Amino acid sequence: MNAETVAAWKVAPDASAEDAAIAIDDVTLRFTTPDGHMMTALRDFTMTVARGEFACVVGPTGCGKSTTLNLVTSLLKPTTGAVRVMGEPVEGISPDIGFVFQADALFPWRNVIDNVAAGPMYRGTSKKEAYARARDWIARVGLARFETHYPHQLSGGMRKRVALAQTFINQPKILLMDEPFSALDIQTRTLMQDELLKLWTDLKSSVVFVTHDLEEAIALADKVYVLTAGPGTVKSVYQIDLPRPRVMADIRYDPQFVEIARIVWNDLREEVQIGQSRALASGH
Repeated sequence: MNAETVAAWKVAPDASAEDAAIAIDDVTLRFTTPDGHMMTALRDFTMTVARGEFACVVGPTGCGKSTTLNLVTSLLKPTTGAVRVMGEPVEGISPDIGFVFQADALFPWRNVIDNVAAGPMYRGTSKKEAYARARDWIARVGLARFETHYPHQLSGGMRKRVALAQTFINQPKILLMDEPFSALDIQTRTLMQDELLKLWTDLKSSVVFVTHDLEEAIALADKVYVLTAGPGTVKSVYQIDLPRPRVMADIRYDPQFVEIARIVWNDLREEVQIGQSRALASGH
C-alpha cells in the first residue's frame, strides 16, 4: 500500500445516495452577465454530503465554490441537473439549514442573548424557552459573562462565537459555511475551528464548508472536494483518513496530515495556476 493510499484516497463524485443530506447531481449553471454575455459558473457538477458528514470545498478564486451553497438554498436554480436536500428536490430555503458566513450576521442593536434567542423566537418558540436555550448555547461557546454585551463591544472571535451559538441553537440538520473564519487572526481562527468541531460533534449536522485554506479543509473534513478553475466542476474528491477528535493546533504536525496536504495540493496547484493565468490574461 503506497503513501497516497494510506494518507487519503480519491473517491468518485456521486449523487446517487437517496438518503444523502445533500445531493447535487450533474448540475450545470449558466446566467447572463450585465453586458449580455452568457457565462457558465458550474459545469457537470456532482457532489454528495452524507448525513452527519463534514465536507470541505476548495478551489481557485472564481471557480464556483460559494455558488454550490446557493444551489443548496435554492437562491440559484440549476440550468440542468438536480439538487436534493434530505432526499427531496430543493424548492426553497429549508428551516433545517443553518448559515455561517465570513461577515457577521448579528443585529448591531441587540445584545448577545437577544441575538442568539432571535432565531428560536422567529420559529415560534416561547420567549422563556428561547432565552433559556440561548443562555445554554452562549455558555457552550464560552461567552456566559457577555450576555448583555453588544456586537461592537466584542472582538472578532467573540462575535464569531455568537454567530455559532446563533446558528447551532436552531439545531440545523445542514450547516453551510462560506469562509467563516478567514477574517480572523491565526490564533483566533484555530480556537474557532476547535469550537466548531466540538459543536458539530455534539449535533452531527451535515456540513459544507467553503474555504481557500487547504490546511483548514483537511484538518476539519471527512471529505475534501477539489474544484477546477471556472467554470467549476469537481476535479477530485479525497476521503480524509485522520482520526477524530482532532485538535487543530496539533493535527497540522501529524505526519499523515502533512502527507495528505502534499497530495491534495499537487492536485489543486494546477487549477490555481490556471486561474492565475486567466486573471493575468484578462488584466485583473
